[in-house]
Amino acid sequence: MKIKYFQDTDTLYIEFKAGEVAETKDLDENTLLDLDRDGNICTITVEHASERADIPHFSFEQVVA
Repeated sequence: MKIKYFQDTDTLYIEFKAGEVAETKDLDENTLLDLDRDGNICTITVEHASERADIPHFSFEQVVA
């Protein structure tokens, strides 16, 4: 999984897995969802991300079951 924030365009790009994108869905006017041919999520792109998410306060936690 990769997360990139492009400050110059205020775009948040979240890659769940690398792969060939078969379909892109507009979730709203500023959010794109890329799916592979099996319907699995490949990426999510969020435009105007600083207005829609708390970018500076990102954290990651892996919880062991």
